[in-house]
Amino acid sequence: MKFSRAPKKSLGQHWLHDESALYEIVRSAQLKANDTVLEIGPGLGTLTELLVKAAGQVIAVELDEKLARELPSRVRTDNLETVSQDILQFDFTKLPPNYKIVANIPYYLTGKLLRQLSETANPPSRAILLIQKEVAERVTATPGRHSILSVTTQFFWEAELGQVIPAKSFTPPPKVDSQILILARRAGPLYGDVEPELFFRIVKAGFAHPRKTLLNNLSAGLHQGRDDAQSICERASLDSRRRAQTLSLDEWHNLYNALHT
Repeated sequence: MKFSRAPKKSLGQHWLHDESALYEIVRSAQLKANDTVLEIGPGLGTLTELLVKAAGQVIAVELDEKLARELPSRVRTDNLETVSQDILQFDFTKLPPNYKIVANIPYYLTGKLLRQLSETANPPSRAILLIQKEVAERVTATPGRHSILSVTTQFFWEAELGQVIPAKSFTPPPKVDSQILILARRAGPLYGDVEPELFFRIVKAGFAHPRKTLLNNLSAGLHQGRDDAQSICERASLDSRRRAQTLSLDEWHNLYNALHT
């Protein structure tokens, strides 16, 4: 497939040209005729063309000003709105409730975007993100391989892995394969008794030095004496010699309760 515009390396652009992959992204979004979809980084509009046929309204946010100007002429439809803006500066509260996100995003943007979507006052009901395969696996990790990224994301979302999209499906091909990450917003708080800011202060402290034990990290990160940190772990029924990546979300919740009771 030939493209009329060469991707910009500085913006992490890679054009997805595999038709079956494009259809799989749209299928994963579970779109309905009355849905509003926020597409991040529409590029040349190959995915946009499918989204406008499946959803009631598509709002495409594109950082590249030239691509943003050209998109309406590439995808001629009445249900497409194009915004030339950095998605990290976008105001999600202007969107209708329960909108959905579909995005083939540059790898460098993944962590910041996930935090933004998790913390906004108006999160999407569903987000389909095509990201680096290794990062998608980190997001959906289980205890033993947890990180701040996985704990944070799974606190707000039900996360699952979708189809792997090989590097050859893009122009130019990136150095690694990609994978569809499917995020469904939790219907309610995972833990109703938790203040998220305090919860993640504990998580951040625990992961401060991944090779160190909970005892060392919690003592330093929460400004607790070692005896106090040991007592917190005991009240949470946790071995203080464990490392943060081994804890489940329920165990982080136990630590939160132990610290705030």
